Amino acid sequence: MSGQKGLEFLLAVETTPSGGTYVAIGGMRSNGMTINNEVVDVTNKSSSGVRTLLEGAGVNSIEISGSAVFFDDAQSAIILAQAKANTHVNYQLTLPSDTTATDYTGAFAMASCALAGEYNGEITLDITLQSAGVIAVA
Repeated sequence: MSGQKGLEFLLAVETTPSGGTYVAIGGMRSNGMTINNEVVDVTNKSSSGVRTLLEGAGVNSIEISGSAVFFDDAQSAIILAQAKANTHVNYQLTLPSDTTATDYTGAFAMASCALAGEYNGEITLDITLQSAGVIAVA
């Protein structure tokens, strides 16, 4: 398997609620994804001092982070509206592959949204999204 371009690791936002049309967020410089699997410890006196975890239990979640150059466009407006209203919006993260890309699609809550700008530079946007339900993997 060859290396893959970070440029192809895309974060897109649904343009209209439940519309099914996703548009890559303009200005993205970096983004990442963390899959979290909460473990359930069932260690007891008969475990011989070895930690025992309950398979398939716990809460699973996905966290997406991203950094972008801020553009005053439709995608940025959706992100800022979500941050202000504390609503769930559908996002799609595309993970590149040599054969077929994998899409992670579903509702995400805006955990944080930060804008910053220096007097002699661009305005940047940093976001953290947390899954708010089942995330489809295709």
